[in-house]
Amino acid sequence: MDFRTTVARAQRLNELHAEHKPLVLPTVWDAWSARTAADAGFPALTIGSHPLADSRGADDHEGQTFEEVLTAVRTIIAAVDVPVSVDLEAGYGQQPADLVAGLTEAGGVGLNIEDTVHSEGGRVRGTQEHAEFIGGLRAAADDAGIPLWVNGRTDLFLHAEKPSDVLDEAVERLRALERAGADSVYPVGIQDDDDLLTAVTGAVAVPVNSTAHPVKHDLERFRRLGVGRITYGPLLQFAMTDAMKGMLGPWAP
Repeated sequence: MDFRTTVARAQRLNELHAEHKPLVLPTVWDAWSARTAADAGFPALTIGSHPLADSRGADDHEGQTFEEVLTAVRTIIAAVDVPVSVDLEAGYGQQPADLVAGLTEAGGVGLNIEDTVHSEGGRVRGTQEHAEFIGGLRAAADDAGIPLWVNGRTDLFLHAEKPSDVLDEAVERLRALERAGADSVYPVGIQDDDDLLTAVTGAVAVPVNSTAHPVKHDLERFRRLGVGRITYGPLLQFAMTDAMKGMLGPWAP
């Protein structure tokens, strides 16, 4: 994709976050799902690492190399005329500048980075370490002249035995990511907890991303709780898997 188109799509993704409260980005995994979501009227999309891996017979948690991911997402991005963000897990062992260069060359205009480092035994980056990584992404995007949307994810709630026990630590981390240049923050694992979502959305000035199930959850609830951005993670693909099994079941031998 040429540079001007990438910049224009990045600018549009930034505008969409301001125009929609919340902005819903369907999580897609191939050209067909991307075209289907775009044809349904969504002005921007995100590619999820888990559904992408499943669609390619690979494992989530960096079961693919960065080069393999870029090959896959390049085809998906080329299939639609809307901005596309990409879940890059913990970065596949790459430096921030290399992540930004590879992603934007493929036409991606947003990215999601988490703090669980799968290539290092699943350890979780410390707050300052993760903030510095986010800052590196912001600096690389600025140097490239592309207003890349950076979604800073933390898995602190996901890993906690009792999520409410890590609220203060998670808020501290999300605020650090915001200061480092994250355009939105993504505390994974609290989509069903109104109190935690309210606490998090009230603690930062940037949009808070929540995972949602396209059938089981309600958009208005997320809007009421102050959520600024919604993605589906693997849940859209899971829902479609259930629907497909239901349709095929009567035909099975």
